[in-house]
Amino acid sequence: MPRSYEIDMCTGPLLPKVLRFTIPLMLSGILQLLFNAADIIVVGQFTGSQAMAAVGSTGALNNLIVNIFLGLSIGSSVLMARYYGAKEERNIDELVHTSVLLSLISGSVLVVIGIALARPLLALMGTPADVIDQAVLYMRIIFLGMPAMLTYDFGAGILRAIGDTRRPLAFLFAAGIINVFLNLLFVLGFSMGVAGVAIATIVSQYISASLVLLCLIRSDAAYHLDARRLRICRQKLFQIIRIGLPAGIQGAVFNISNVLIQSSVNTFGSIAMAGNTAASNIEGFVYTAMNSLYQASTSFTSQNVGARNTERITRIFFCCLGIVLAVGVVMGGSAVLFGPQLLGIYTADPDVISYGLERLRVVCMLYFLCGLMDTACGSIRGLGYSIAPTLVTLIGACGLRIVWIYTLFASEHTLFMLYLSYPVSWAVTFIAHAICFFIFYRAWRDRTTGRHRIARISLHSSH
Repeated sequence: MPRSYEIDMCTGPLLPKVLRFTIPLMLSGILQLLFNAADIIVVGQFTGSQAMAAVGSTGALNNLIVNIFLGLSIGSSVLMARYYGAKEERNIDELVHTSVLLSLISGSVLVVIGIALARPLLALMGTPADVIDQAVLYMRIIFLGMPAMLTYDFGAGILRAIGDTRRPLAFLFAAGIINVFLNLLFVLGFSMGVAGVAIATIVSQYISASLVLLCLIRSDAAYHLDARRLRICRQKLFQIIRIGLPAGIQGAVFNISNVLIQSSVNTFGSIAMAGNTAASNIEGFVYTAMNSLYQASTSFTSQNVGARNTERITRIFFCCLGIVLAVGVVMGGSAVLFGPQLLGIYTADPDVISYGLERLRVVCMLYFLCGLMDTACGSIRGLGYSIAPTLVTLIGACGLRIVWIYTLFASEHTLFMLYLSYPVSWAVTFIAHAICFFIFYRAWRDRTTGRHRIARISLHSSH
């Protein structure tokens, strides 16, 4: 029997279980995003537009560097769900200890990379002279928190793979409250500016990482963590890399296009950068809500692959697409409708608000296309295919966006034309992902039912 905080994804009504999984995950994602939102709101209201632009200008670059390692946590979560669905306790034990140690090693590597490359990469992006010093300082401090961020992501991924989305939510809530308090203390009390909000963020990350590790250590289930037994199991590491590395490369290369877009926004000046930062942050709340369906489609599909439930997988696919469409339309439309009020939380500058509204009206209104694209990609990864969705995303989203920047945007140098590249690339990539899903699903189903048929014949012959 599953524990109260676990979800049996392989039997019973599907929609209630998907909602039970995704709602805490949506709230978790929103809380995690509040770490960065609190930074931007505090510096925007109490330090100024340049400081807000400095914090926002590091986002795409941070994601570019970090995403390869975050992709490995996706590989760990997919394997965890598969082993849990197949009830393979030894594999679960080896995976947990490998994943936690891998997260600590990866986070330490990122500390060195982020501190060393912050200034040259921000300069390469064309970050304005009145912003770059604060951006470098913010980025270097944030990268000191990478071991904590990756440890949390790997640990929470293990819990979510078995259906536990409530405890990671509780951990993030506690850390988020502390983050907001420390933001105000460091910025208002000690006048620390961007350094203060960065320090507040990494303190809260170390708290959430500690809580998720404590949860795994205290567990009496197969995913119990014993710090004395941390080691890298080569087989599990190779499996994590096989599934996770393509996902990480996709995230990293995908962010090359986002870095190019950020660089293009930089050419419009620091006020446009600040407006873009605020609008992007609002969009982030919609994205994280939709991204919970990506994780649901991956976990539910992977558990049912482990249990060999062939017919349930297509139901998961359409159920998750339906929910993410509804979430994207409602939240994206609301963000546009209440755009002036939401942007006013970040800044009182009317020019910044005007630039922010321009982005919201183009990108956020059609954000549901991004949710459909990611959810279809998650279903393919749940089936165990990782290279194909990576290639599709890189060509359909990243490649198309880069071509767009150097052709259409180059000929019509407006923010509208720049932002239009987002929904066009999402629509094209979603269609390609949906086609790939059904091709791979039928191939997997035929292999699985073929094995069952052979097993039945062998059993019958033995009698």
